Amino acid sequence: MDIDHLKSWIGKTEEASDLITPRLVASYEATFAPHLAPYAPGEAPLALHWCLAPPISPMAALGRDGHAAKGEFLPPVALPRRMWAGGRIETIAPLRTGDEVTRHSTIGDVSYKDGRSGPLCFVAVDHELVTERGVALRERHNIVYREAARPGAEPPPAPVPAEPRPADLSWAVEADPVLLFRYSAITFNGHRIHYDQPYVTGVEGYAGLVVHGPIQATLIMNIIATLSGGEPIRLDYRGLAPLIAGEAFQVKAKRLDDGAIAAWTEGADGRVRMEGVSR
Repeated sequence: MDIDHLKSWIGKTEEASDLITPRLVASYEATFAPHLAPYAPGEAPLALHWCLAPPISPMAALGRDGHAAKGEFLPPVALPRRMWAGGRIETIAPLRTGDEVTRHSTIGDVSYKDGRSGPLCFVAVDHELVTERGVALRERHNIVYREAARPGAEPPPAPVPAEPRPADLSWAVEADPVLLFRYSAITFNGHRIHYDQPYVTGVEGYAGLVVHGPIQATLIMNIIATLSGGEPIRLDYRGLAPLIAGEAFQVKAKRLDDGAIAAWTEGADGRVRMEGVSR
């Protein structure tokens, strides 16, 4: 891997705009209700921003996994498996239905390391979402690329917690294929790990359809806002292991002694799949 060549993408920028329509808001609400934090009339529900201005590529420009091929805005990382690794997000002002939102994106960092499961390449993308009223949200999105799954290999299991983590608020969410389909539809996400059972098991090596990283992050943001009463969010979060569809999972949050709020998702086996803290 020519990491110096990939690092030449650092600083590359992209801009995209979208309109928050009543239909988008209704589709989002129907997908996530009742697991949304309260919001004022006219405002958009929290984390709707991940549904705005998705990349729209012609069929001929897609990679094997259904994503847009790399090498334009994102660097041409040779590793084929792409995953949502986590990031950092700061809410500044609410978005509103009818807003035209412009997302300014910059490649913030590219790095490489050898992991337990093989080579890993991390790409960090910084986003700033702006309306006519000013900046509404800032985000760093961390993407990780991995080598192809070996035949018969299974992903490493999620770490086992030393003891059950107590929570102040808990939601049970049914991770069925319809939830994954709806979220893929409203985000125009063609990644086949979320809907193509033969592909996700036979090519990517997962046990079943994979729940989107941003679905989990959306629920984490909303449970934090519910527990905090709508305070601004400054969330650092990371994915620990894939969450496989087919069983209900838990979204939990707990206020910490220093006033921060920790939140996480747990699979049916009690193992944590994604975790974060908002301070």
